[in-house]
Formats: sequence, structure tokens, C-alpha cells
Amino acid sequence: MNRRQRTKTVIELEPRRSPSTDTATQAPAVLEPDPLYGVALLKTALELKRRQDGTPEEILRDVLARMRLPEDEFRAWLSQQGGLLALLGGER
Repeated sequence: MNRRQRTKTVIELEPRRSPSTDTATQAPAVLEPDPLYGVALLKTALELKRRQDGTPEEILRDVLARMRLPEDEFRAWLSQQGGLLALLGGER
């Protein structure tokens, strides 16, 4: 081998594993966040700052209705985020 040539590195890859159905049923249900959920939070915050009338709950419902986002799924995602739901007026 020439002194200027590098030795080749060989990497052995693990074979692919087939997905097991047992692990899928045991895993906790984690909601995949909709990319618009962050936008909905931002719009809600702006509406809360701009409007003095109405409760945070009503404003949140209005924003979700205008954006055509399902309220139940949004609230489930919001409850996973920790204290954000409490900031917006608590749980129902």
C-alpha cells in the first residue's frame, strides 16, 4: 500500500428488524403535534393582549374555530405541554 493512501474502513450494519405489534400496543399514546398548534397559541396570546372582553376560554375557542382546529385534540396536546393549559384558564 502506498503511504499516501488511507486504509479503507469497513462498517458492519445490523440487519433490519421487523416492527413488532406487541411494542406498539404497550407504548404510551403520544399525540403528534399539528404544526398549527403553535400558531394557535400565538394567535390566542395576541387576542388576549388585544381584547379585554371575554374570558381566555372563549378567546381560545374563537381562535380554534377560525383556524378550523379540533378543540379536543388541541386541549389534549396542550395538557401534554405542562403548565400552558393552566395559563390559558385551567382545565374544564
